[in-house]
Formats: sequence, structure tokens, C-alpha cells
Amino acid sequence: MPNLQLLGNVKPAHLGLALMIAASALGLLYVLAVKPIYNLLLHPLPQVPGPQALGRQPPALHLQYGADIVRVAPDELSFLRPDAWREVMGYIPRGVPENEKDPLIFRGLNVEDSVIGAPRDRHRVMRAMLSHGFSASRMLDQQPIIMRYIDLLVERLREKAVVDRGIPLNMVLWYNYATFDIIGDLAFGEAFGCLESAALHPWVAVVFSWIKLNARVVQYRRTVPWLGDLIDSVLGRMATEQVKEHMGYARLRRLDAAHRQGRPVPDAQPARGEREPVHRRGLRDHGVDPVVRVVPAAHPPDKMQKVTDELFATFARDDEINFNSVQSLKYMIAMFEEALRIFPPVPVTVPRVTPPGGRQICGDHIPENTKLGIWHYSMYHHPGNFALPEEFHPERWLGEDPRFAHDRKEAFEPFSHGSRNCLGKNLAYAEMRTIMARMLFNFDMRLADGYERWADGIQIHNLFEKSPLFIHLTPRGDHERAHLRSKH
Repeated sequence: MPNLQLLGNVKPAHLGLALMIAASALGLLYVLAVKPIYNLLLHPLPQVPGPQALGRQPPALHLQYGADIVRVAPDELSFLRPDAWREVMGYIPRGVPENEKDPLIFRGLNVEDSVIGAPRDRHRVMRAMLSHGFSASRMLDQQPIIMRYIDLLVERLREKAVVDRGIPLNMVLWYNYATFDIIGDLAFGEAFGCLESAALHPWVAVVFSWIKLNARVVQYRRTVPWLGDLIDSVLGRMATEQVKEHMGYARLRRLDAAHRQGRPVPDAQPARGEREPVHRRGLRDHGVDPVVRVVPAAHPPDKMQKVTDELFATFARDDEINFNSVQSLKYMIAMFEEALRIFPPVPVTVPRVTPPGGRQICGDHIPENTKLGIWHYSMYHHPGNFALPEEFHPERWLGEDPRFAHDRKEAFEPFSHGSRNCLGKNLAYAEMRTIMARMLFNFDMRLADGYERWADGIQIHNLFEKSPLFIHLTPRGDHERAHLRSKH
């Protein structure tokens, strides 16, 4: 019998530490002994190559096993085959269960009322309701709002370039200023004032910290699922509180905008269902835009020269550059496609889960409750899909370079695939092309010394965490523009 008196003398802090050590020891035993034996002898996915316990990241596993389908966790697969997009996330007839999004990703975040996490039938209704807001005509309606902040971005950078002559600017930060001012106006009817103050709004810091924290929470849930309750009670609570703070602030902004504009105050539930996707879409799609916009400047000067030549062969005046006109810039379009391939908006996966009874995926029957992952970064950097995958070559998208004749471009889905793909895709494309065209028309851009390998320092926390990238901006005058025009 244990000595209960001795136990009673243990201090709570010491007891908590002892319980943590015991839990860690049991977890280690589970990971190193029990789980591998189960996976080896009893698990329904033993035929798929992959580690028996905790796995490495998908790029390394695909390389290690030389397979386009690998097991990255005991119950999770990663696919590199382009047809996986259709079979995992493609349109499915009514009455046939879909591969739903993994509930583990969203647990505790209450996204069932948003277009991101709504069940299939509710999602269909919500998407139909939202689709008009992202139509071509609506995008043109939003153009004056976005152009106002692009004008302000150019104006503020021109001021900085003149005052701080010779001092490079952190363009990741300045593009973030523009991004969140645009998101603020589109979602709430008012900018955050980032461009005016040359500083990020405190709410933006909450958004970024939530993204990083949620990435850690999800990783812990996936790698040690049996400790999920403990993780959710600590880290999950922190993430949920940050989401509540984010949603509460967003709600106040909506109410204030409605009051100022004389519109009816939105009810709480429709507000979440109708308005929330705008700023969540902004986090996902606009969140990587600063990376996409600066990637071309961080690559060989000959690429920038080609797009600059194309720009001045097309436009004589700044005010000619708009959402429609930039669609004629073929090399710029190819450059952004390549930038999205190198740095996709969401480099990781948002796994789907096979329904009861399992599903036939890429020629194999996959058991029910299996997670299906398509990691964008792995798919786009796989040499079986793209030649010279680690190199930046916009030419691969122009169909003229024989080196890329066998690229499997159907593998490229940077805004996802199927009925749950990104509604804001066309708006994101138009915005980043227009910003880049306006920047190149107004500035000569040169990478600062020491930033040639800038991309090596980028980290992934669901989205890319951008390190500073300093670029020298030299305002272009009328004489220089005329000279560039005369070459064509």
C-alpha cells in the first residue's frame, strides 16, 4: 500500500512536475515502442511507404522513399501526383460523401459558421451567397478602393526614397502596410492606417501571432494525438482566446462602419457568415502577397529587366495601369505564376479525411478516417512535376522554352481546387500584378547588398513567415521613362 501521508506532504508544484515527467515518459514509451508495433502489424496502411512512427516533413519523405504517395504519419498520406487534386478535393455528385476537411485543424476555433469550415450543404449556400462579391463586375467596383491605397503606397515610398536617399527600405513591411489597409477597407469600410503611420496596427500583430500559435497547436495534435486533451486545454485555449479577440475586434469594426455609413447594423450570425471570409481570405491570400511581390526582385536582374521592358513597351503613363490593362503583360503574369510556385500562398496542407467506407484515390483504396494531404510546397518543388524546380524561371509558363516542355502544370493549384477553392483568386491576381506594375513604372528597384540569399531565411508557420528584405528604390523621372519607352 502506498504511504498516503507522504503523498499528502508533496507540494502541488512538485506533484505537477512529477505528473509532467510521468506523462512525458509514457508518451516516449508510446511513440518508441507501442505505436510502431501497432503500425507494423495492425495498421490499415502498411503497404504505403513511410515511417512507422513520427515522420519527417513530406519533401524529405518523398525523396527518401522515391514515391509520389507516402505516409507522413500513421494515418496520414501525402500526394505528389497532379490527379490527386481532382480525386481528393474535386467536385463530387450530391449524395456521395465528400472527403471533408480534417476537423483536427479547426477544433476549438468555431469555424462552422464560416465558409472556411462549414459542412458541405451549408458551405454550398454560403459560397453561392458570397460568389457575387468576387465576380468580375464586383472586382471592378472595388478597383477604385484598391487603387487609392496603391497610389498612397507609391506616394509614401517616393517620399521615403527622396528623404532617405541611399537607404534601402524593407519592402516586406511596406507591402504588408498596403495589404492590411486594403483588407481593412474591403472588409470593414475603413483602413488600418498602416501606410499613413508607416506602422502595423496592433490587430495585425494579433493575426500574425494567432497564425503561428495555431500552427504549433495543430502540429502537436497531429504528432501526439493521445495528448490532445492536455494540449487543447493549454495551447488550444490560448489560440481560441486570440481568435475571440480577433473576431471581437472585427465585429466592432463592422458595427462602426455600418453606423458611419448609415447602414443597418448587421446581426451577429449573418455577420460571421457573410463578412468573416473577407478578412480570413485576406490572411490566407494577401498574407503571402508580400512574399510574391518581392520574390522577383530577389532573383536574377535579367528577369526584372524583361518585365520592365515589357511594362514600358505597353504603358506611356502611370494612369494607364489598372486591373484590366495589366492582363496584357504576359511576362509579368508568368513571373507571378513562378513566384506562386516557389512560394505558394499556403505552403502546407489542409488535410481532407476519407468518409465511412473509404475511397478510391489515385488507383488505391484508402481506408476510412485516413487523412489526405497535398502539400503545395512539395507538389510544386517535385522534379517529377517541374523541371529545375528550385530555380526561378518565368519562361516555364510561356510555353516557348523546351526545358519545360514536360512540366505537369496541372499540378499547380496555388488557390486550391474544387468547390472549396479560393473565392478571392482573381482579386488577388489583379491586385499583385497592378501593384508590381505601378512600382516598376515609378521606381528602379535594386536588391540591397547581403540579401542575395534572402529566401533561405523564410520559415513556414502554415503561411510563410517573411524575414525583412531591403531594396533600394530610386524614383523614375519623366526623362528616364521616356528613354525606356524609346527603346521600344
